[in-house]
Amino acid sequence: MEPNGLQGEAALAAYAERAFARTRTDVGGRVHHYLGWGHSSATVIEGETSLILVDTTESPDVARTVMDDVRTYTDKPVKTIIYTHGHPDHRGGAGAFRDTVEEVVCMAPAAAPLPGYDCLEHVLNARGRRQHGYGLTDEEALCQGIGIREGHARGLAPYDFLPPTTVYSGGRVARVIDGVELELIAAPGETDDALIVWLPAERAACSGDVYYACWPNLYAIRGTQYRSVAQWVNALDALLSLEPEVLLPGHTPALTGAALIQEQVGTYRDAIRWVFDETLACMDRGLTLEETVRAVQLPERFADKPYLGEYYGTVEWSVKSIYNGYVGWFDGAPEHLAPVPEADRAAELVALIGAGRLSARVRELAAAGEYQMALELLALLPADERDRDLRAELLRARARQMTSANARHYLIACANEGD
Repeated sequence: MEPNGLQGEAALAAYAERAFARTRTDVGGRVHHYLGWGHSSATVIEGETSLILVDTTESPDVARTVMDDVRTYTDKPVKTIIYTHGHPDHRGGAGAFRDTVEEVVCMAPAAAPLPGYDCLEHVLNARGRRQHGYGLTDEEALCQGIGIREGHARGLAPYDFLPPTTVYSGGRVARVIDGVELELIAAPGETDDALIVWLPAERAACSGDVYYACWPNLYAIRGTQYRSVAQWVNALDALLSLEPEVLLPGHTPALTGAALIQEQVGTYRDAIRWVFDETLACMDRGLTLEETVRAVQLPERFADKPYLGEYYGTVEWSVKSIYNGYVGWFDGAPEHLAPVPEADRAAELVALIGAGRLSARVRELAAAGEYQMALELLALLPADERDRDLRAELLRARARQMTSANARHYLIACANEGD
């Protein structure tokens, strides 16, 4: 819930309205942060004879509109691109600069991805489309949680990547690029290849996705290997230790003022660390996964912060990811060790309840706004006996209750697909 009392669809719509307004933040005369031109932001740094671009937005078309504004104050060409991490929404606009770029810089992953992910292409792509709402209308999607919809979802040019030419392996690298002193600091968290670009002259940090102003995807429902929450906290510690006076995120507005950054990013870090510590503590007490999810609820000192709203990730998904990341699928409950097939359990329950009585109860719950319980009871019926129109209606109604854009998209996509 937002501090003003809004919930679900209304809260997400209000957040989207205020969070992604097209804004250029100028820092020290030569650094320019572009928010709201695309799904992700881009930062332009003026060198002596050329431009350094930190992230490129998600589409060449978006990148070109950024450059239309850049051309109002300089005609220098983009010769250097720095990727804060490998997600396509930060690299997809690079192709717009193919004719001028001489160096593309990134950080190598701190840990290699698990082998075999290429074998999961179909399922991961399907889940990714649902999470991001790529097949939805603008009215259905509203936003993508940490930015406006990606360019290709709005009919613009698709991703066009440029491969890295310079790849660093962890640590902290000092560079002078066309007269600009900067440092590249490895900051694995959301991704294992994440980096922070530190500009000491401006005391400005380009943080990529180490920080953005809502609850982060400590786990992505599209499907990823475990994202180390402890590493993410360490990355935020590294960011705060720079004592920046300006913070330029890969999504959401820039922050200006050392005290504000320490307070806001520090609280963001503390909330993530609290969820991590509390989850481990519950696990150590022998709580099951479900018991742990119910126990780990953000205390008021975190829950009332607008920059910790669950517009993208959620605390519940985070807890589940930490739990499974540390002890695997078995939650310690003996009845979960070798369960009967789910279909057999469902058939037994339907036999006890009666299919007609169960269907009637589903409709009662739907009328009362208890859409999640209605969906779960409906799922007890064999797939060929379910009311598919009712299920789609329940999925869309449940989506309207969700504050997380990712959850909303996934539910509506499944309703549209009849899945």
